[in-house]
Amino acid sequence: MTKTIARYFAAFNAGDTAEMLDCLSDNVAHHVNEGEIRLGKERFAEFCSHMSRCYKEELTGIVLFDTEDGSRAAAEFIVNGTYLETDEGLPEAKGQTYRLPGGSFFELQDGKITRVTTYYNLADWMAQVSGKSAQA
Repeated sequence: MTKTIARYFAAFNAGDTAEMLDCLSDNVAHHVNEGEIRLGKERFAEFCSHMSRCYKEELTGIVLFDTEDGSRAAAEFIVNGTYLETDEGLPEAKGQTYRLPGGSFFELQDGKITRVTTYYNLADWMAQVSGKSAQA
C-alpha cells in the first residue's frame, strides 16, 4: 500500500488535488493537526483549496512505512513552506518561509486511503513565521 501513499505525496508536491482525491475513499476521514475531523472527499477538497491559497508547501525526505497486511501506513517528512496569505487566527502572512518535521498516518482499504491523520509542531511553525525562537 505504500504505492498509494507515495502517489498521494507525489500529487501533494505537484499541487494536484484531483490526483490526491483519487487516492482517497469517498468516505475518507481527514484528521488535521489542531482541527476538526473532516469526513468525505468534498471536505478534503475544500481543505486543500484553503491550504493552497494560504501556503505553498513541498514535502522532502519522505520515509514510508506500512503494515504487512497493507491496512495501515505512516510517513515521516520535512515540510518546506511559504506562508502566502494570512490564515484566520494565525499570524499575518508576509511570505515567511518555514521548515519543520511532520508525519502522517493512514488507514487503507481496497487500495484507497480511508483515514489521513497529519501532525506537526504548531508552536514551532508559529515561532518560525513570527520570527521568534520555538524554545522558551
